[in-house]
Amino acid sequence: MKTKTNTPKVDFNDEDSNTSNNPTFDSVLQTRLSRRGMLKGGTLTLGSVLFGVGGLAACGSSSDDDDDSPETPPTSPSETLLDFTAVPKSLADAVIVPSGYTAQVLYALGDPLSAGVLAYRNDGTDIDFENRAGDHHDGMEWFGLGADNRPSASSTDRGLLAVNHEATTNESFSSFFLHQDGGTNTLPRPAAEVDKEVAIHGISVVEIQKTGNSWATMSESSFNFRLTALSEIEIAGPARGNPLLVTKYSPDATRTRGTLNNCGTGKSPWGTFLTGEENWYGYFTRDSADDAARGNDKSVTSLLRYGRSQGAGSRHGWESAGADDRYARWNISQSGTSADGSDDYRNEMNGQGYIVEIDPYDRSRKAKKRTALGRFAHESAAFRKAVAGQPIVVYMGDDARGEYIYKWVSAANWDPADADAISRMSAGDKYLDNGKLYAAKFSEDGTGSWLELSLQNPVVSSSATYPFADQADVAINARLAADAAGATKMDRPEWCGVNPANGEVYFALTNNTSRRIDPTGSQYAPDAANPRVYTDMKNGTAQMGNPNGHILRVRESSATGSGDQFDWDVYLFGAQADADAGTINLSNLTDDQDFSSPDGLVFSEATGLCWFQTDDGAYTDVTNCMMLAARPGQVGDGEKKSLNYTKADGSALTVDTYVGQPPAAEQLKRFLVGPVGCEITGFCETPDGKAIFVNIQHPGENTSQADIANPSKYTSQWPSNFGYGAGVRPRSATIVITKDDGGRIGT
Repeated sequence: MKTKTNTPKVDFNDEDSNTSNNPTFDSVLQTRLSRRGMLKGGTLTLGSVLFGVGGLAACGSSSDDDDDSPETPPTSPSETLLDFTAVPKSLADAVIVPSGYTAQVLYALGDPLSAGVLAYRNDGTDIDFENRAGDHHDGMEWFGLGADNRPSASSTDRGLLAVNHEATTNESFSSFFLHQDGGTNTLPRPAAEVDKEVAIHGISVVEIQKTGNSWATMSESSFNFRLTALSEIEIAGPARGNPLLVTKYSPDATRTRGTLNNCGTGKSPWGTFLTGEENWYGYFTRDSADDAARGNDKSVTSLLRYGRSQGAGSRHGWESAGADDRYARWNISQSGTSADGSDDYRNEMNGQGYIVEIDPYDRSRKAKKRTALGRFAHESAAFRKAVAGQPIVVYMGDDARGEYIYKWVSAANWDPADADAISRMSAGDKYLDNGKLYAAKFSEDGTGSWLELSLQNPVVSSSATYPFADQADVAINARLAADAAGATKMDRPEWCGVNPANGEVYFALTNNTSRRIDPTGSQYAPDAANPRVYTDMKNGTAQMGNPNGHILRVRESSATGSGDQFDWDVYLFGAQADADAGTINLSNLTDDQDFSSPDGLVFSEATGLCWFQTDDGAYTDVTNCMMLAARPGQVGDGEKKSLNYTKADGSALTVDTYVGQPPAAEQLKRFLVGPVGCEITGFCETPDGKAIFVNIQHPGENTSQADIANPSKYTSQWPSNFGYGAGVRPRSATIVITKDDGGRIGT
C-alpha cells in the first residue's frame, strides 16, 4: 500500500544541529532596517563608527612578508584587470556575460560519456545514467592532457574536467525532471526511479577539447568515467578499519559505497581531484525507536549532532524501493543482532561526510575517503601553495548554520618530486592521512587561533558530551571535537580560496537565518566575525538574521601557514546597493557590485582575480544568481567598527568588528548573471586564463512537480532556450566562457 506524504518540502542544505555552548562571539550590528528600506520592529542605535574610505589594495600589495608567497600573476602592458562593463542585475531566463565575451554550453545533465549511449532525449525516458553526465553540476577542476595522453600542466586546448554532481531537483521525494510523468512522491518509491536518482549523484570526469574557437566534450574518450552513490570507495586515514565504520557491506571497515552530495572541490599539488561530501545526512532514515535499540549509547549523540534524530525521514525515500541491499543501506537503524554492526547499516552514515580523493587520469585507481581531514558537511578543500620542506596546508568549511572553519596540516613536508608522482594516490596517502586537524576560533580583537582536534588537546580528550575513543573517533565526529575545543560558530561556511598574491585565505559565509539580538533555542547572537542581524524584506516577507552573508579573510601568523594563530577581517558584506550603509551595506556596494549569499569562491592562478558566486534565496526578487570578479586587498586594509544594539530588555549590546576597505568601481564587478532559479557554482580555467568553466546548477528548480506536463509553466527552459539539446526541461550544465579577442578572462 502506498502512503501519501504530507511532509512539507525540507531544505536539507540548511541543517542546524549545533547545540553546543560554543561562542558565536560577542554581539554585533543588530539592524532591523530592511534592505528594501522597511523597518520591522525593535530598536537599533549605531554607536561610534570608524570606517576607512578608499579603494581596496591591488592584488600585489601585502603585509605578509612570507618570502615563499607567490608573485602576483603578471599582466601584459595592454591588459587591465576588470576591464569590462559590469553586467546589470537580471531576472531573465538567460546566461548574461559582458560585451566582448561569449558563453557556450559544454556539458549538461544526461550528456553521453561512452560509446553506444544515446543522445539525451530530455523527456524523462532516458536511462543508463552511470554512463551520462549527472545532475546539479557543482565544483570542478581542470586537468590538462598532452598529445601523449599524459598529464600536462601547460595544455590549454585539451584536458579533463572533473565535475561534482551534487544532487537533483526534488519535491516530495521525487526528482521530478528526471522522470517521464514527474515521478512518484509516495512511499514506497519504484526501484527504477530510485536507481536513476542514485546514479545521477557523484562525480564525472570528461575529456574536453578546443577546436578553433569552440570547445566540445569527447563523448567516447577512454578517460571518461563516473562515480555514483553506489561506487566502491576505500576508507583511508585513521578511520580505516575502525569499529565505527563496520557495516554489512564492509565488515572490516575498509570500504564503503558511494560519494554523495558532492559540492566544492580542490586540486592537489600532486594532480588529484578532491571532492567534498556536503549535505549527505538527509539521504538516510532512522526508525522511531532507534535510540532505545542502540541502548541510548554515544552513537545517538553522534547521530543527533549530524542531523539524524530517530524517526527522521529521508530526502528521497530510497530505502523504500525494495529489500535489496542497495536500498537497505539508506535505513541506518540498528536492526541486526550483532554487537559490531556487521549485520546491518547502523554505521552506514559514518561512511559519508569526507573529502574524497580521486585520480582523474586513471579510472582504475580506487577513490579514497580521506578521513583524517574530518567528517562534516564539506565544501571545498583549498590548498595553500606547496613549498619544498614545508607541510601541506588545506582549508575547509562546514556548510550548516553555526558550524566551523577547519584546517589540515600534514605531518610530511612537501617534496616537489611528488608533483610528478606516477602513483598520485600514494602521494595522497603521504600528505592527507597523517597530520593535524584544527578548527578556528575568532576573537573579538581581530585575531584568532587554530584549535587542535586530537586527544592531545585536553579539552577534547576530557569531553563529557561525547567520550572519544581514539583519533579515528575524533575524525569521524569532528563536529563534536570542535564543540569541545571551543571553535566559533559561523554563518554557514561555504567555499574557501587562497589568494596567490599573499597566501591569505578567503571564506564565503553564505548566510544564517538564525542570528538574533535576543537569541532563543538554536538561534545565535551576533559576534565580531558574524556581525549583522537585520530584517530584509522580500516580496513583503521578512527575512531575519543575516540573509545576505559575507566573505571573511584570514592571514596566518606563521610563514608556512602551519601555526595556530591568525588575524582576520571581513572582506565584503553582501547587501543590496540601496540598503543602509551604516547597518547593512557595510561595504558600500554599488549597483554594479551588490550581491547576496556568497557561495563558490576561487582565485584565478592566471590573473590573481578572486571569483565568487551566489546561491541565493534572499535576493531573487531583484536578480537571478550571479558571479563577480574582484581584485582582492589584504587583511587590515580597512577599519574597526564599534556598533551598539538595544536588546529587548533595553540593555545595550556592543560589538567590535573589522571591515575591509570598500571596493572601488574597478576593483569589484558583476561578470555574469544566470537563468531563473539557478545557482552559479564551480569555477576552473585553462592555465593561460583564456577560458573559464562555470556551472549553472538547477535552473528552474522552483517549478512545481504538478506542472511537469505543462512546459509553459516551467520557470526556466535553459539551456534549450540557449540552443542546446533536445526537449525543454531545464538542465544543469557546464558552460565555457571565452573572450572574443582571445585575451585572458577578466582583463
